[in-house]
Amino acid sequence: MNGPDSPERRRLFLLVGLGLLGVVVGGLIDLYLDDPATWRSLHVLIEAGIVVLSLGLALYLLREWWQTEEALERTEEELERHREERDRWRERARTFLQGLGREIDRQFDEWELTPSEKEVALLLIKGYSHREIARKTGRSERTSRQHAGSVYEKADLAGRAELAAFFLQGLMLPDGERDVAAQPPDPSDPGEDSVSSRR
Repeated sequence: MNGPDSPERRRLFLLVGLGLLGVVVGGLIDLYLDDPATWRSLHVLIEAGIVVLSLGLALYLLREWWQTEEALERTEEELERHREERDRWRERARTFLQGLGREIDRQFDEWELTPSEKEVALLLIKGYSHREIARKTGRSERTSRQHAGSVYEKADLAGRAELAAFFLQGLMLPDGERDVAAQPPDPSDPGEDSVSSRR
């Protein structure tokens, strides 16, 4: 089983809960068919205890299953909402993004980046870590770092923040809105991808 919301765990809750309900029903039928002379006998008390315990555990597990199913449904609805929001934004910004992509590629050509360096540079701009870039490109993390270092060197930039700022610094909010990204990055805080931190 993986996490608390994994399909295996939810299925186990349901199956065990239903199994315990089966024990409850079987125990009650057995008590009825035994038709004991007194309900205070040890046999009756043991069976009644098993029935009560099984019923409690069954109700607990079925409640957990139900709550997990509800939480999963809410999560799926939230994910769908985010996907729809993302898709709407992409549709509205399609023309801009295509133009921006062409201009970024043109600048990469001016820096004389290799195809591999272009790929890494674009993923850096998108905010991926070296580990994520390595996984996406099928290269080692060390190779991804080397490509990133080569990008920074050819572009004469200090690191990831300056690379992203090079392309995004000119973005502004509509007139009358505060441009919170107007200030360049703080050079005293180079981050993990700076040229100095790689040396």
